[in-house]
Amino acid sequence: MAGKTLDSITSQDIAALGIPSEEAEKLHQTLLQIITSCGAATPQTWSRISKELLNPDLPYSLHQMMYYGCYSHFGPDPPAWLPDPENVMLTNVGQLLERRGKEFLGSRYKDPISSFSDFQKFSVSNPEVYWKTVLDELSISFSVPPQCVLYDNPSRENGLSYPGGQWLPGAFINPARNCLSVNDKRTLDDTVVIWHDEGDDGMPINRMTLEELRREVWSVAYALDTLGLEKGSAIAIDMPMNASSVVIYLAIVLAGYIVVSIADSFASREISTRLKISNAKAIFTQDFIIRGDKSLPLYSRVVDAQSPTAIVIPAGGSSFSMKLRDGDMSWHDFLQRAINSRDDEFAAIEQPIEAFMNILFSSGTTGEPKAIPWTNATPLKAAADAWCHMDIRKGDIVAWPTNLGWMMGPWLVYASLLNGATIALYNGAPLGSGFAKFVQDAKVTMLGVIPSIVRTWKSTNCTAGLDWSSIRCFASTGEASSVDEYLWLMGRAQYKPIIEYCGGTEIGGGFVTGSLLQAQSLASFSTPAMGCSLFIIGDDGNLLPQDASGMGELALGPLMFGASTTLLNADHYDVYFKGMPIWNGKVLRRHGDVFERTSRGYYRAHGRADDTMNIGGIKVSSVEIERICNTVHSSVLETAAIGMPPPAGGPERLMIVVVFKDSNNSIPDLNELRIAFNSEVQKKLNPLFRVSHTVPVPSLPRTATNKVMRRVLRQQLAQLSSTSKF
Repeated sequence: MAGKTLDSITSQDIAALGIPSEEAEKLHQTLLQIITSCGAATPQTWSRISKELLNPDLPYSLHQMMYYGCYSHFGPDPPAWLPDPENVMLTNVGQLLERRGKEFLGSRYKDPISSFSDFQKFSVSNPEVYWKTVLDELSISFSVPPQCVLYDNPSRENGLSYPGGQWLPGAFINPARNCLSVNDKRTLDDTVVIWHDEGDDGMPINRMTLEELRREVWSVAYALDTLGLEKGSAIAIDMPMNASSVVIYLAIVLAGYIVVSIADSFASREISTRLKISNAKAIFTQDFIIRGDKSLPLYSRVVDAQSPTAIVIPAGGSSFSMKLRDGDMSWHDFLQRAINSRDDEFAAIEQPIEAFMNILFSSGTTGEPKAIPWTNATPLKAAADAWCHMDIRKGDIVAWPTNLGWMMGPWLVYASLLNGATIALYNGAPLGSGFAKFVQDAKVTMLGVIPSIVRTWKSTNCTAGLDWSSIRCFASTGEASSVDEYLWLMGRAQYKPIIEYCGGTEIGGGFVTGSLLQAQSLASFSTPAMGCSLFIIGDDGNLLPQDASGMGELALGPLMFGASTTLLNADHYDVYFKGMPIWNGKVLRRHGDVFERTSRGYYRAHGRADDTMNIGGIKVSSVEIERICNTVHSSVLETAAIGMPPPAGGPERLMIVVVFKDSNNSIPDLNELRIAFNSEVQKKLNPLFRVSHTVPVPSLPRTATNKVMRRVLRQQLAQLSSTSKF
């Protein structure tokens, strides 16, 4: 956004934004004092403006005027937030480096801020020291300790498909037991889960202590054992993320079973696919999903999916009157099976570190979703990322609108509980003032978002008049973010930082992110995640120097703690390692995104290199969408589904490119066709997806082997978009 430089802005310019003249003059005087002290165009100038001049009640246009005025000639990656040395000393990493920085880095250590990048590189080159240190910081306990941190020998006899090494070999652990343990991070009286139901305005926030959570989890674990399933059996959860689903999740893991994560937005066909791939033996679900004054059926979708035995929880109270399928049982009857053991502690089932504890799904480039098992090490990766990069610690209240069907649901459980923090859950849609008020009333300290939610908040201004000052930082994942929308978001909480976080279900966390010890630039990442190394493959197929700027397909160093080592329905080595470059004798891990490393050392994501899109924070393959769209209308010959970011940046929009059978006759209205595509995709695939545009073309560009070149279509659509054809 072009605008005046700070030193040319007048009080009249400020008043023109709708601010009373007297207040505008005071703001201008404050601006002049800051310019005199810091200059008219420095990061320190903006830092002081954001703290001393701006507040959420002032028009957002003033925030824009100040930000863009300060950085009008700065170039790429202007910092929207700078770390404060005093506050850095209170962070998890700051305290660790002050105690042991010289031990880790020797004479290179100066202070937590200037030495953070060296510490990140240390975490890669010295994984044994780093991960032992962090697991100690997290107070992780093993029933059988590991023989070492990393056994790095990817020889054929140890399995060529495991080039990421073996982490914590020989260890036995139960992640749920660690979540429920009393240690130096918490007592039995500490609140660990808080929640509020949409529509319960004026009602107090519900709270659950650690002691209460333990008893609830034990009760469900005992009841699970009455089902007669073998330990290690898969048990699905298809529910909204609420206090009950968190209890069920922990109980399944505590009792030695495997969680199968299914998003509550899925249609019956998608539920059925995931149940079959995972071989789930039972499923927890609700009768309905209540959103405001609407009740959306959920149990009926599970029945249509021909699920195994279902345990059905009432959404609106303690009981329900609906008739259940033969063999299914109500939540009340399920718990009654273990009523005599309710107050007894359940002995956690300790399993090897490589044992599966959760099966999640991520769409690849084929129609069937990849089934990705999390091992008992993966929760530790999630918690470690939160400890280091979001600085989650005892006393924090962590909210992130998500679902157990997506990786951020389990991530939220482990990131909060293993760090001694409180999970904050809103049982309802997070798009309106109800959720925004919950953030205020719950005094949330770390708020996770996806960009599409922020866009809705900004367009409706639903945070107006609310106090978000308790927030210490935001975190964002799932989609590409927009500079202007995230500037607005920071302004709602007095310019607290946004930690961009990019990873994947197969990683259990992030590989590139931000840090409270580094300057944060909007819509960009400031550092590889701890323990992760990043490589960019240039157009010539060669790796760029690691510290050089450039753009290309991203590759990851293979030694990533907690990352996947197998897939249930695909060859893990073929998917992630086959055909990848070798670096220092190790085959790199495929990720598939196009990434840029900027001249100032930040990273920016530029979408998928393959044909997998990211729509609304959910990865989906073009093939899945095209199969549906090809049958919507008799005039359609074939389609191509393309994810396109808007010209100004932000989450991808779903566009359907259409080739008609006869371009001269019987062509439907394009808007009516878009609506029809939209309806079928939402009904058969996911109700969260939305078709943005329908674009007719005479033919699809193809390779010599008849593969559709969606990358070419994407370029063509980008040109049309730049000329305002959309």
